[in-house]
Amino acid sequence: MSQVFDPPIRQEREYAVAPPALRPAAPALPLAASAWQQGWLRKAFILIVLAVVWEAAARWQNNDLLLPTFLQTAHAFIDGIASGELPDRVRVSLTVLLQGYAAGILAAFALTALAASTRIGRDLLETLTAMFNPLPAIALLPLALLWFGLGKASLLFVIVHAVLWPLAVGAYAGFQSVPDTLRMAGRNYGLSGLRFVLHILVPAALPSILSGLKIGWAFAWRTLIAAELVFGTTAGQGGLGWYIFQNRNELYTDKVFAGLAAVILIGLFIDNVVFRPLETLTIRRWGMQR
Repeated sequence: MSQVFDPPIRQEREYAVAPPALRPAAPALPLAASAWQQGWLRKAFILIVLAVVWEAAARWQNNDLLLPTFLQTAHAFIDGIASGELPDRVRVSLTVLLQGYAAGILAAFALTALAASTRIGRDLLETLTAMFNPLPAIALLPLALLWFGLGKASLLFVIVHAVLWPLAVGAYAGFQSVPDTLRMAGRNYGLSGLRFVLHILVPAALPSILSGLKIGWAFAWRTLIAAELVFGTTAGQGGLGWYIFQNRNELYTDKVFAGLAAVILIGLFIDNVVFRPLETLTIRRWGMQR
């Protein structure tokens, strides 16, 4: 007959824990070091350094026809804004650009959604991107002029081509990187087709999609300027590229640089006011990007 033994009772003790020592507050940074922590100040400093280097190089060159100074370019830029000519050219270019950009986004989304849903769509996307993604959009301009004539339609055609393939490649690569666990979770909720793409694939692939949007924007912007440099006006109105081309013909180099500065400033504005806040509100807030 086996004996039953009670388990030993472990002795309990109480220990007084000393309160944690207060960590001394970090010393305040000097004003210069604190200001240097601001990203916009660092970027402004870089721009100022570039402007000083430009001014010094132009004064050393001493040839306004080849390289106007930064101050001359700034004066031409301000005059162009005050006269209303430069804003009008920018408005014409941006109107065409936004239309082509929106059409390219819709086409890329339809193509990638088809590729994510069906095997034939995946084969179609891989084949088309391998064919047309390496093809520069500006190389299609002669065909666009032949098919659509001198007008907005030709510009829209080359802009859609510039936006469609980088965005489709980026979105599809993002879709391919979505973990299987998320895919299975979507299937368990009964999602399929377009609902599966919108609710599962698009949020998970958002970093790649945003990268594709930024690359597509850059391609579309420079394609539009190049196309306007080639054949100029659209529906009787010239855009920013035509402004640069006209002033180059008339040897107003300071206005040429003013037009180029407008192209750069618009690019900086879109990147810092549109895409960066969008990234902050989505992928950075969700911890998908540092």
